Amino acid sequence: MTRPVLGVTMGDAAGVGPEIIARAAAEPSVGATCRPVVIGAAGPMREALALIGSPLALHAVTRVADCRWAGGTLEVLDLANVDMATLPRGEVSAAAGRAAYEYIERAVTLAGAGEIDAIVTAPVNKEALAAAGVQHSGHTEILAQLSDTRDFAMLLMGKELKVIHVTTHVSLRRVPDLVTRERVLKTIRLAQRTLQDLGRPRGRIAVAGLNPHAGEDGLFGDEEQHHIVPAIEAARADGLNVTGPLPADTLFSRARGGEFDIVVAMYHDQGHIPVKTLGFEYDETTKTWTGLSGVNVTVGLPFLRVSVDHGTAFDRAWKGVANHESMVEALDIATTMLHAQRHDPTGEED
Repeated sequence: MTRPVLGVTMGDAAGVGPEIIARAAAEPSVGATCRPVVIGAAGPMREALALIGSPLALHAVTRVADCRWAGGTLEVLDLANVDMATLPRGEVSAAAGRAAYEYIERAVTLAGAGEIDAIVTAPVNKEALAAAGVQHSGHTEILAQLSDTRDFAMLLMGKELKVIHVTTHVSLRRVPDLVTRERVLKTIRLAQRTLQDLGRPRGRIAVAGLNPHAGEDGLFGDEEQHHIVPAIEAARADGLNVTGPLPADTLFSRARGGEFDIVVAMYHDQGHIPVKTLGFEYDETTKTWTGLSGVNVTVGLPFLRVSVDHGTAFDRAWKGVANHESMVEALDIATTMLHAQRHDPTGEED
């Protein structure tokens, strides 16, 4: 099958984005399975290649059609919007935030035009985006706005867990009001879409409760009775394989053990903590992250978007020590999901 073209947005130039892209692009497995083109700026990418002593040579283009994907090269669609002479590395910068937004904007345009098959994103910084006057604080909301998408959800995929979220970047005070039957049902359906995109249309979906012990029949809260259970019943009526609501304190262990294929979490930390606890490893002796497994997928967009599951890591940026494991994983997951969609775009089993 033809290797898909993946548009890799460079993220915040002051952070680890350029380095993890440069490191990932040099991995033999990446070039063998996909054709990445960095949507960013040639200056930061050229310096990142030099920083890590990369064997790759930079090939700057102004159109995706001009990419060659020759051996030993890194294709960069150069927006030329970062001045490396004045960039404050490892710090919040409005200029870097504005540039990062422009990479996302261009990627959405290219995906809509069919010039790239999917978008893979390096991390952006929420403070830098805000300093640049960007209305939305993160990738998920920006991509939804740019693509005019209303029904979308954040999916985290680690090596052992897949978790999709009913709510994400909102305060905990707002969560109970947002856990409605309609919103939970929408997320369950997006979980089903995810399983179809992964080639598992008959996969098992588990739904977490919002309250301790999933509410204990109303003893600790009634969101389960009034909203979550009705959503599950509606999903079952549609033929989906759904279980719940289940207490979150044991659900993730059950999913990790193989009882379920994907978990619907009610709020950001309920889903993020188990995935990142399993995927992130920190070595206190060397003060380094020895493992950064996990990716973020925005489900519901008119195109596939996969991202690393970590931030800009300003404390490690431009020191030549950034871990690129999550970026390699993001490129691999994007390729895998694209192949599954091409093999059976309807999600029906053979």
